[in-house]
Formats: sequence, structure tokens, C-alpha cells
Amino acid sequence: MTLNLAQRVLNQESLTKDEAISIFENAEIDTFDLLNEAYTVRKHYYGKKVKLNMILNAKSGICAEDCGYCGQSVKMKEKQRYALVEQDQIKEGAQVATENQIGTYCIVMSGRGPSNREVDHICETVEDIKKIHPQLKICACLGLTKEEQAKKLKAAGVDRYNHNLNTSERYHDEVVTTHTYEDRVNTVEMMKDNNISPCSGVICGMGESNEDIIDMAFALRAIAADSIPINFLHPIKGTKFGGLDLLSPMKCLRIIAMFRLINSTKEIRIAGGREVNLRSLQPLALKAANSIFVGDYLITGGQPNEEDYRMIEDLGFEIDS
Repeated sequence: MTLNLAQRVLNQESLTKDEAISIFENAEIDTFDLLNEAYTVRKHYYGKKVKLNMILNAKSGICAEDCGYCGQSVKMKEKQRYALVEQDQIKEGAQVATENQIGTYCIVMSGRGPSNREVDHICETVEDIKKIHPQLKICACLGLTKEEQAKKLKAAGVDRYNHNLNTSERYHDEVVTTHTYEDRVNTVEMMKDNNISPCSGVICGMGESNEDIIDMAFALRAIAADSIPINFLHPIKGTKFGGLDLLSPMKCLRIIAMFRLINSTKEIRIAGGREVNLRSLQPLALKAANSIFVGDYLITGGQPNEEDYRMIEDLGFEIDS
């Protein structure tokens, strides 16, 4: 079957939502053929470069939200809990990132949103990091924020703000009830209004439909997310979705390919759960994605750094410094 999707995308012809769903679900369209179309687009915009990102879990647990996928939610009080870590520990993480060719250092806090004191703590630390590591891109992920807090983060040197949509608008209430889908969209828009690059992504494998998956990709295009992390559910025992196992490696590749075709120019990152869902097909994901997280995630482990660097080298790709 001749697809010709890449050429259409490169000619600035956008797929429609109905067309994208049809392509995604069509069993006659080989996944590798779809991935090759995505690779043509990825190569056009990013060549063989791979962006590296690293997470610091700067505050764990102590969260009133009931997100069904999260081991730090209010229903998981027995999990690891600690308050916002000291500034020195955050700075040490920045040093580790620099030593490991990491381009973006992500400072993540659990909870609905930060207090003003916590924002000041982060801002002071980021200012110090930027003096020592001016080339390091800083991404903050602090939850729902206020306008004044966003202004402080921008002034301190925060380059990017992560706030994932996580799922489709239709499926949102199945995932979390303690905040709305609009709360998430509004946070992303606030960051854009304050000239902070928006990072927003999804979690696949939580029981959503194929239509929901495509809706997520189009929603992220609509809010113009610069960076799109695609997470695949890593089930955590005790959470609402802890017993699910709905993804195959080939479906994961299909998802990533569609996200590239719909969000052609954006940084698309394979993120949490890639090791347990893509398994031996992880390298193939970089034919569509141009970014990965290196190291551990929030409360789940990643594969050793050396394996990620070897994977990139074996593909003939190179780290985007």
C-alpha cells in the first residue's frame, strides 16, 4: 500500500482527525511502513540528532490529587514521600546532567501546585544553575501555577515548563477527578503567555480508545506544545490502572509514528514506560521520536545510561548537544 504521508506532511498538508484514526486502525497498513513515513519527516527536521533529557524528582508524594496512574497520588500514601529537596541537591543534578551530555534538566515536584515559598526556592536555584551551566535548558514541572509564579520562573531563567495533558478531554475524568482538563490546558497557555516554552505530553495504555490517542495528538498540536513526551503506562500496584497491560511494542511504535506525522516539527520524546512496553524495539522508536529521557523517572527506574548511549550510537545517530 502506497502511503505518501511524509510528502504530504512536508508539503504542509495536515492530516485530518478522521483520516489519522483510519490510518492508525488500518491493519493493512504495516507498522514499519508507517514508521518509515514518520522517519522521513523526523529526518527532514532533526536529521539523526537525539535530544537527551534528565529528571530530578525534587519532591515526592505529599499530593492531594487522585491521578489513577500515579504512585505519588493521595491514594498511595505508603510510597516514598519527601518535601522539596535542598538547593544543593538540585544543583548537583544539574552538574550530573552536564557531565552526561544532557540538554534539558527537568525539575519535578509532586502535588497540585507549588507554594510561593517553593517557587522562590526553585527560582533561586535555577539562577545559580544558569550561572554555572548557561547552556543547560531548565524545564520545571511543578503542577498548577499562578500568573505571578510563572513570571518569577521566567525571570529566574526557566526555559520550559512541563504540564502534561495526559489523556484526551473525553477520557480525562476516568484518569483523575481532583482537577479538570481545562486546568491543564490553562496552565500550558499561561506558560506560553509568559514566554516559557510549553512541554506537554500523554500517557498511553490507561484504557483509552484509539480515537482518544489521536485526539491527544491533535490537542497537543492545537496548544502548540514545543516538546511532547509520550509515556506508556508502567503499571504501579495499588493504583487504579495498576492491573492493566494493554500495549504491545508494535502499537507503541504506531502511536509514536502518528504523533510525529501530526506534530511534524516538534520534539517528540519517548518517556516513562518505554523500557517495559517497547522492550527490544526501543531503538526503532527513535525513527519517529527525536528525544529520550536518560536515567530514572519519578518513582520507576529507567535502563542504565550506558544502554541509551549505546542504542543511539548503534543506530548511527548522535546526541544533540
